[in-house]
Amino acid sequence: MEVPVSFVLVLAFICLSHSLELQNALDRLKRSQEHVVSDPSDCVSRTRQPVSANPHNFSVDIRMPAVVPAASDTYLCTAFSVPTSQDAYIVDFRPHASMDTVHHMLLFGCLTPVSTSSYWDCGSVQGTCEDEASIMYAWARNAPPTKLPKDVGFKVGRSSGISHFVLQIHYGDVSAFRDHHRDCSGLTLQMTSKPQPFIAGIYLLMSVDTVILPGKKETNADMACDYSSYPIYPFAFRTHTHHLGKVVSGYRIRGGKWSLIGRQSPQLPQAFYPANKDVSVKYGDTIAGRCVFTGEGRTSKTYIGATSADEMCNFYIMYYMDSRHAVPYMTCMEPGSKELFQHIPDEANMPIAVSPADINSMMHMRHSTDHQDNRLLWDDNKEALDQDYHLEQVGGWPLDSLQVGQVSGLALDSDSNLVIFHRGDHHWGADSFNSQARYQQRSVGPIQQSTILVVDPTKGTILKASGRDMFYLPHGITTDKNNNYWVTDVALHQVVKVSSDGRDRTVLALGEAFTPGSDSSHFCQPTDVAVDGDTGNIFVSDGYCNARILKFSADGRYLSEWGAGSSDRRRRIPFRIPHSLVFLPDRQEVCVADRENGRIQCFIAQTGEFVKEIKKEEFGGEVFAITYSPAGDGLIFAVNGESPFGSAPLRGFVIDYSTLDILDIFKPEEKEFKMPHDMVERGDGCVFVGDAGSKSVFKFTTEKLHRSVKKAGIEVQELEEMETFVQTKLRPEHNMSKAAAVQEKQTVARHEAYTEAAEKKKSAAQPSRGQAVLPAIITTLLLVPLLLLLSTGLFICWRKNNRCEVKSEPSSVGGIWGKIRGKAVGSLNLGNFFASHKGYSRQGFDQLSTEGSDQDRHDVDSSDSENEEYSALPPPHPPS
Repeated sequence: MEVPVSFVLVLAFICLSHSLELQNALDRLKRSQEHVVSDPSDCVSRTRQPVSANPHNFSVDIRMPAVVPAASDTYLCTAFSVPTSQDAYIVDFRPHASMDTVHHMLLFGCLTPVSTSSYWDCGSVQGTCEDEASIMYAWARNAPPTKLPKDVGFKVGRSSGISHFVLQIHYGDVSAFRDHHRDCSGLTLQMTSKPQPFIAGIYLLMSVDTVILPGKKETNADMACDYSSYPIYPFAFRTHTHHLGKVVSGYRIRGGKWSLIGRQSPQLPQAFYPANKDVSVKYGDTIAGRCVFTGEGRTSKTYIGATSADEMCNFYIMYYMDSRHAVPYMTCMEPGSKELFQHIPDEANMPIAVSPADINSMMHMRHSTDHQDNRLLWDDNKEALDQDYHLEQVGGWPLDSLQVGQVSGLALDSDSNLVIFHRGDHHWGADSFNSQARYQQRSVGPIQQSTILVVDPTKGTILKASGRDMFYLPHGITTDKNNNYWVTDVALHQVVKVSSDGRDRTVLALGEAFTPGSDSSHFCQPTDVAVDGDTGNIFVSDGYCNARILKFSADGRYLSEWGAGSSDRRRRIPFRIPHSLVFLPDRQEVCVADRENGRIQCFIAQTGEFVKEIKKEEFGGEVFAITYSPAGDGLIFAVNGESPFGSAPLRGFVIDYSTLDILDIFKPEEKEFKMPHDMVERGDGCVFVGDAGSKSVFKFTTEKLHRSVKKAGIEVQELEEMETFVQTKLRPEHNMSKAAAVQEKQTVARHEAYTEAAEKKKSAAQPSRGQAVLPAIITTLLLVPLLLLLSTGLFICWRKNNRCEVKSEPSSVGGIWGKIRGKAVGSLNLGNFFASHKGYSRQGFDQLSTEGSDQDRHDVDSSDSENEEYSALPPPHPPS
């Protein structure tokens, strides 16, 4: 039986109408994500009341009041009064804009805006403020939110000279408003009335007279000014040019030496990126910057100007300074001398490549950022952690017993293999040292076993062993970029650099063997070593009978030392066994586990300046070891120890470096910790803890999270495969196998498990609109026509005495149905159907069968092994 032509036409009309409705829905979705509305009442600047029990905190929404720019390159401004007559401080900025609509956005602070209208054209002579305006924030190219350091804020209100905010938005291409929507882009300011010890400010370097010649491959725009105020400490920087900019760099010049503040491609999201924390600026320094442009592709000169056809060269430095001397805004528009810029580092003219993936991420970053449930900095009501997101012990690891002694130190080599430092048959007991801290068992000789073991982190098998007849009482270990081992021996009172070539060769020894001391050439039971991978500088925690951190150059030359820190110098408490060290490469800081004080302290690596302290009741009075991961805003991993003053259980902790919140608490499931002594994080979510008491190493991972991804992620994965089908012709190279997709999801999940844990419950209960609507639209777009065809087929089959065998007729509806064969509709395999049409790849569709459950067939048995963790009877409790 042939299907009537009229029926086919009706079916086509229905599908066309449905697709138009979907397109309209997509347009509405896009506008909603860009913060544009048709109702001006939905777009109001206002102050929000405190969201927590802290009465000092509030937020301010500053939005464009549903505007429609009349022409391209329009600058519109709106003003909002600081909502308090007292001093207040901005501690966070959250942008609400998309580069599809907004070219860039600036927030000014001043006393008197030039207009009291709801908004005005500020690209003309009228401008922004009647008095001097201070730039407080800048945004462009879908830049993510900017977070200020703790105890730092932009001062506004009574004594600041800033009583109004002025939001300026540059609308570059008015064609974005062809659908006559109205825009309410803007900012949310997180504020507090609590005084901040450090005040933030903006230093702007700007070129005003650069001319870019057409066809010229490279044009430099240079800026330089002498600095003549109180010290400032840059913590973030931002670059801004238009399309011709290749790279923008900023420097401090002191004594003829150029020190980089920051360097970035202006074609990447124009966010505030972390500045080089080693660089501060003081009276007598010079601040300099360079923008590199290309005139290739241009047929006329390009000047510095306000339109998108012009260019700009801006380098913003966000800094903080002591509140007593705060200057909120400084500028530099001097070109600098040619003689000065003859010495600028070569890197300033090296373009930073921007890949298509970077451009694509810019387009999507705004939407994904908006749907994150970013917790306010002052929110006292912590979300309970989702138990699916936490470290669990890997049972049955290692596969075979390692036969180690007291495990004192852990590290990773350059291949991310686990390195174990243990004491073999030596033990630290009550009679190991006399009252002068001299080792009493020297006559026994060194440890005859291999004290350094390189272990496969997956299986736990030994790959390499070294360190025989070298050490007496091993303690801490780390590795450098050349894979050398840096170890401490509390019996030797030394720090030793050992080659990793298996020849047990001592490359360098610091301290005098078996001789304790407190000067720069002696140690007293040193505990740990940390290495700066860039400079090679090493840091030593010293130790059981000294209370200090020492810094040495890579060749062992003494540089400096310091003791415990405190924000209140009058209440500084000295170290009581600085027991574990870790270097934070992304922050250029060193953190120490101050064992008997039950706290973690962090210092600037270059100067030893105190940064912060982490002390939690959950530690129970002692912190034995720490390690660090740069994931998210930084994660501190810690393990506590038994304390005579408390009864807290022995556990591991995952701590957000920025907020100091405990994100996770973990412990072994098969056997308890006895004396967790050191730990290391591998970078893939795996954490290893060495236990001196049980002579064992525990491995923890977010395996429970992985199982959740595998089991609960199938539905999401199928939607992604649907989307792959839609894009097959455009991007066939982007298709991936199901296994590869799962692996990629797991890798991402491991890195984000802790930083997103506190928000997952909320996002699970309220899925983001952007994530929920688009897959639903795609699914509907694909399935509705199929359902219509399926219904028609059933009707045809019924008319033909329930026969579902249809002849294949190319270029007809019957031809399509000829590809759908089976005894029942339940066995329809969409993979076979799609694979047979229009050249679509089968890859990713073979599991889209309506027969049975994907979860039933492909559920991976990821339960942990029940094998017991090996251990030995614990020795008498040592002081180590």
